Amino acid sequence: MPTAHDLLKQYFGYDSFRPGQDKLVQSILSGRDTLGIMPTGAGKSICYQVPALLLPGLTLVISPLISLMKDQVGALNEAGVPAACVNSAMSAESMRDVLGYAAQSGYKLLYVAPERLTAPAFLSFAQRVPVSMVTVDEAHCISQWGQDFRPSYLKILDFLAALPARPLVSAFTATATEAVRDDIVRALGLRDPFVLTTGFDRPNLYFAVERPPSKPNALLRLLAARTGKSGIVYCATRKTVDDVCDMLLAKGLPATRYHAGLCAEERQRNQEDFLYDVKPIMVATNAFGMGIDKSNVSFVIHYNMPKNMESYYQEAGRAGRDGEPADCILLYSGQDVHTAEFLIGHSHEAGDSSVDPETRQALIERDRDRLRQMTFYATTDECLRRYILRYFGEQAPVSCGHCGNCDTVFEQVDATVDAQKILSCVYRMAERGLHFGRGMAAAVLVGSQSEQIKKFRLDTLSTYGIMRGTSMARVRQLTDALIERGCLKADPDRYNALFLTASGNALMRGRDTFALRLPREKKPETKATHRRAVPLEADVDESLFERLRTLRAALAQKAHVPPYVIFSNATLADMAARQPITEFELLTVRGVGEAKARRYGDAFLDAIKDYLRDKP
Repeated sequence: MPTAHDLLKQYFGYDSFRPGQDKLVQSILSGRDTLGIMPTGAGKSICYQVPALLLPGLTLVISPLISLMKDQVGALNEAGVPAACVNSAMSAESMRDVLGYAAQSGYKLLYVAPERLTAPAFLSFAQRVPVSMVTVDEAHCISQWGQDFRPSYLKILDFLAALPARPLVSAFTATATEAVRDDIVRALGLRDPFVLTTGFDRPNLYFAVERPPSKPNALLRLLAARTGKSGIVYCATRKTVDDVCDMLLAKGLPATRYHAGLCAEERQRNQEDFLYDVKPIMVATNAFGMGIDKSNVSFVIHYNMPKNMESYYQEAGRAGRDGEPADCILLYSGQDVHTAEFLIGHSHEAGDSSVDPETRQALIERDRDRLRQMTFYATTDECLRRYILRYFGEQAPVSCGHCGNCDTVFEQVDATVDAQKILSCVYRMAERGLHFGRGMAAAVLVGSQSEQIKKFRLDTLSTYGIMRGTSMARVRQLTDALIERGCLKADPDRYNALFLTASGNALMRGRDTFALRLPREKKPETKATHRRAVPLEADVDESLFERLRTLRAALAQKAHVPPYVIFSNATLADMAARQPITEFELLTVRGVGEAKARRYGDAFLDAIKDYLRDKP
């Protein structure tokens, strides 16, 4: 009987498991419920796919998105693994055919959405066939305390109870705090589970935060430095996605978009354009990305700050999935905080009758606390990698030497006088019973003559125009810093109107000082940009790599699969370094399994032979 390592090599082309994978695989094969927390790109799918091949019956994989299911099944089929999915996009006839073949042991893995579990036809099927394991992918979706709670996941426990015999249960997620991990164990009814967190660090990712005066200009600059590369630009709202995408298209950049406001056909078309590198720049909301396994994403740019660290790290982690250097850049402004506050309030509307008022308020406070933690990340001058790892409960060195902050020299700037001017302005407006947000306060301070200023007679305040000559952007930046330090409070229930706090009052009256650490020098371009973008080995022949990549694109188009499904960039790089000319040598390339060697081996071997023959 083959071992787990045998099947890892046979189907997936790897000689050994990554750190943590082997322990999770062995836990499952020992018959123990298992929970794996592994960062995006760490290879969590293999942890249940390999055991599924060794277990006697069928493995049901519960997955939240149709696109994710299709990608996973497509990749497995290419690797020679019998797998299929059932989803709402299929016809009734197609679904019957799949379930019928599965009932005859035609598949080892069957992917299904959680909503499908309680459908009478599917439940009847599951009660008839031998189900060895149920795997819950994106398991954080079952927790109300997670960043992406989905009520449909709560049906899983009832489904398990309805089966004639409880199967082995495994669950996997990329990001989960201790509270979420405990909730997953409880909500899935895991029995004495083996729980393993493999570590959240992704050394190949370069993290940076910029606070540009103009986000559009900053984005265009960043994309100009990454011409020909594939990446994702995340935005907070659908409107921002549309505006940013239209701007990029107007500049002649190969961009497309994805958000829930588009029809299903357009979303699918745009996603395929991105996956197939027809349009390598994807502008999207957080609706795009869960389970996206595109290996050659070399950058993720957040145009707006996400609501929490969990979402940020999961989205950023979609870069560099094959281990190559990749950039994760956040473009931050204080307005991001206000947008996130609005989105938090909107996501917990009182109309949701499934949540009692007390729980709803607790969730709102949790989300606001997470937003504060995210804001601290965006404004800190400490090592960004250290901040991320500490947030997820890991020890980290004081400096990684490999992030935007570690590459930047900061200096202390005394901003007490300007801070006192801003606080005094808020104080003087409050004296008249007026409370506005930072935009109006900045307008008063720089001496704006807008209609709103005149309407409320704000031009008669003693603080009107006392920062004339200072840019609005600078005043807003200082105001954001005062909010972050607790000197001002922006009330989300009153359109982020500003209120003076006790510490702010003390600063205004000269009983405290206010200093900022600001970059003394312009940040250097991120390190990943200046390194070779492709090779993982020093002896990679880049000309051959490009020839193999062109071949892969042609084969992918013919097979109607994304290029990375055939071979990842890392596999092509290893192939370009080893330069195999026989099938035996090809199978030594990392990521080349037996099925792919049979299907595509001749084409790649011929390409390498032709290259070596033509090479001077």
